[in-house]
Amino acid sequence: MPSPFAIAIILTLLTMVLALLFTEAPTDQSHVFAILSYWENGIWNNSLLVFAYQMMLILVLGHILVLSKPMNALIVKLTNLVSNTSNAVLLVSACTMIVSFFNWGLGLIFGAIMARKVAEASQLRGFSINYPLVGASGYVGLMIWHGGISGSAPLKVAESGHLASLMAGVGDSNLIGQLPDFIPFSETVFSSFNLILFGVLLVIIPLFLYKIGKKAPATLVNLPIYKGVNSEETKMEGAEKIDHSKILGMGFGTLILIAFVYQYHEALLALVITPNMLNFFMLGLALILHGNFRSFLNAVEEAIKGASGILIQFPLYFGIMGIMRDSGMVIQISDFFVSIATPMTLPVFTFFSGGLVNIFVPSGGGQWAIQGPIVVESALKLGVPLPKAIMALAYGDQITNMLQPFWALPLLGITKLKAREILPYTIMLMAIGTVVYLLGLLLL
Repeated sequence: MPSPFAIAIILTLLTMVLALLFTEAPTDQSHVFAILSYWENGIWNNSLLVFAYQMMLILVLGHILVLSKPMNALIVKLTNLVSNTSNAVLLVSACTMIVSFFNWGLGLIFGAIMARKVAEASQLRGFSINYPLVGASGYVGLMIWHGGISGSAPLKVAESGHLASLMAGVGDSNLIGQLPDFIPFSETVFSSFNLILFGVLLVIIPLFLYKIGKKAPATLVNLPIYKGVNSEETKMEGAEKIDHSKILGMGFGTLILIAFVYQYHEALLALVITPNMLNFFMLGLALILHGNFRSFLNAVEEAIKGASGILIQFPLYFGIMGIMRDSGMVIQISDFFVSIATPMTLPVFTFFSGGLVNIFVPSGGGQWAIQGPIVVESALKLGVPLPKAIMALAYGDQITNMLQPFWALPLLGITKLKAREILPYTIMLMAIGTVVYLLGLLLL
């Protein structure tokens, strides 16, 4: 496949052509230049640019957390429990899914490093493993992340005014007037139906991998010890000691957490979690776990590489959304879904469309920007509860991560595996997850 950036440009051009063919030209402007204007306005949409930065921080701060010494020590202790492929994949997959439910960036790197440490342990202690299967187990967090605390769509709709901002200029004003100010986590991530689905997958996926691990043939492992970020002690002179001060590093991190509790305790009790809350908490925790500014900044240098895709691709996704919204395509597409769906089947259509779009837009945040208005408009017209429609999109987006290897790149870089080595296993996991999510959307 071409790079995700190239795909984003191709989708941009395709959207322009579709808007030119299927939408009406404004009376006071050339159709082509009107579409270019919609595109430019979308790219520099201020609220969406804030959203992009929030999503970058969620990924980067999660990555920074897992690069800390305490997290590395935890991973090493866990890998000491491993003695063969079956118990390795059971442990790696379960731990990765739990961590990913909190933060997908943290879970992605945690799973990658844990898989790598299992391989190193097999070399040092002399037991054999199927390394590609262990690597696939370290990637399973990406099939549950969007239904977790760092999920882009649930996080954004929990922000006061986001839904109104997203739907501004889209559809019937009377219909849009039905939108709530926000949707709390109690109705999305922490709802009983979402927690049940997560619990089912947390049991089924590790057990399925455990069963495969019993029969999987051993593979050759020849890896050096993974050292993570450079944290070697060097002699500091004068003011350079500030960067290595534990008092300053941990003290400032503690100050952030105190401010976090003071500022957000009421929202936490009401199960209202926003991107700013999550990032503020992770910033304080990361400083405490790293212990000093130098270790933290080394981790930032390493982690920021993984956010390059979001940085450069998000404006293109926002431009696509601008064309779709201002040209009237959102209403046309939502009307199509309304014409073929019922209140029961709309979440299923949303799930499959979310999975399809994720193959071309491998970012939950970018996908929400493009597809969110369609989902909200369709749900309002058919009377489908917004939390259910939003989670259906989240489920579809996350499940095809097992097929789309974009977010596996950091894991492949750490484990030194190839995408073709883990895909046979992740595709099987995608099939299991699809069945679970569809049954959940139809029955719960």
